[in-house]
Amino acid sequence: MTHSKPTNWTARDDAMVESAIRRGASRRDLLKMLMGSGIAVGAGGSLLMSASRAVAQTPKTGGHLKAAGWSASTADTLDPAKASLSTDYTRCCAIYNRLTFLNEAGEVEMELAEAVDSDDAKTWNVKLRPGVTFHDGKTLSSADVVFTLKRHLDPDVGSKVNSIASQMAEIEAVDDLNVKIVLSEPNADLPTILSLHHFMIVADGTTDFAKGNGTGAFKVEEFEPGVRSILVKNPDYFKESGPYLDSFEYFAIPDNNARVNALLSGDIHLAAAVNARSLRMMEGQPNVETMISTSGNYTNLNIRLDLDPGAKAGFIEGMKHLVRREQIQKSVLRGMAEIGNDQPVSPANRYHNSELQPKAYDPEKAKALFEKAGLLGQTIPIVASDAANASIDMATVVQQAGAEIGMTFDVQRVPSDGYWSNYWLKSPVHFGNINPRPTPDILFSLLYHSEAPWNESQYKSDKFDSMLVEARGLLDETKRTDMYWEMQEMVANEAGTIIPTYISNVDGMAKELKGMRPNPLGGQMGYAFAEYVWLDA
Repeated sequence: MTHSKPTNWTARDDAMVESAIRRGASRRDLLKMLMGSGIAVGAGGSLLMSASRAVAQTPKTGGHLKAAGWSASTADTLDPAKASLSTDYTRCCAIYNRLTFLNEAGEVEMELAEAVDSDDAKTWNVKLRPGVTFHDGKTLSSADVVFTLKRHLDPDVGSKVNSIASQMAEIEAVDDLNVKIVLSEPNADLPTILSLHHFMIVADGTTDFAKGNGTGAFKVEEFEPGVRSILVKNPDYFKESGPYLDSFEYFAIPDNNARVNALLSGDIHLAAAVNARSLRMMEGQPNVETMISTSGNYTNLNIRLDLDPGAKAGFIEGMKHLVRREQIQKSVLRGMAEIGNDQPVSPANRYHNSELQPKAYDPEKAKALFEKAGLLGQTIPIVASDAANASIDMATVVQQAGAEIGMTFDVQRVPSDGYWSNYWLKSPVHFGNINPRPTPDILFSLLYHSEAPWNESQYKSDKFDSMLVEARGLLDETKRTDMYWEMQEMVANEAGTIIPTYISNVDGMAKELKGMRPNPLGGQMGYAFAEYVWLDA
């Protein structure tokens, strides 16, 4: 007897099941997931057999992959707590694992954890998978999870998610495979939070992160910050499938055209985050494919509220009326973007405030505001770099609009090398490039809370801070949505961050590179591609 797929079964459901299998989910876990979707046990078993065959038949094992990102720095790190660039995320995803993982459908799956449960969204129990080992042979235990999470609370560590982790009031081992986490306030998003790149689990007592001792699919063979890394397959990986590659090399080619040319010439298999203008270069090339995803990535113009000219009343509002968003969308990004409304929660997120309209292009209003601020006619530097995707072209659009009303903007193009450490967060007017995050709470905590580590415009509001704490603990979805909508309005109207568009990410791939899928955490499968792709040579 055979079982057909339920009438409400979709291709997305197929992808979810296959993804779960690739991530090492047990048959029991998969059947529970299917029954939770209303699938009968018999039909579920048939679906699992079909999905398992698809997973087993498709990938090929072996080969060395070469991939190029767009930014690197001598500050590159294998310490997940300090990771800040895509190159950091990519390496950490290959070397370590998280307790949970977001699949392509944006749903939480278990990874190092077998379960993350709570009755009140405040006290949580994390049950670990048994038998998982680190690269050095050490067995994963609750002590590693406690050590990892407590590191984020230590100010001397400099964790990039300290403000998020600070809600963990108590972290303690119950036994070797169970950890209790008590939050200062309820937060229903904790399983999603634990899927962030920074919460990769490291071994208890780790001080030397250059070795990259994780539980992940690859081991570190070579790592030279700002230059390259070579990682080799972990033969003792705990998941039943993957990784498929024998090894992979990762480095940065900051210049977009050079990155694309390296792909076209066959020197690399993956060119990450290529400029939309490069699509024409790749079109019609028989050996090249693209993956396009819009998950909330954006390049933004940041104006610090605590420095001139941003400290002058009216300047930031004037700038918001001077940005030609449609021109940036259509000309700079070749249509590979959606119009932004100056806050970080994109249309891909269910909490996006769809009624919040962006400031209209109004050069005369901008001129009046600049004049009121006493800045009309002055020269205002704007720092841009290839490190921030399309920022130079965006700066040129602003410069041209300013010239039409007598406002002079000096676009200062600086090198990619050192941009994130020397200019981002520091220059009075500069560009950022923010990777997708799965919840408003994470975005606001990282970027707009008064003590946020990446508070790009130095926005500070006691009201916003208190609303952030209240919203994260709400179980009433209607009220929570209302609060997030109001907070998006506050950011759009009060902060000094201008988000013209939400950019579609384009990864260029050699045709023999298989297995790439979109992910809500960004391009390159949320930077976790190395574990799941294969070469069909």
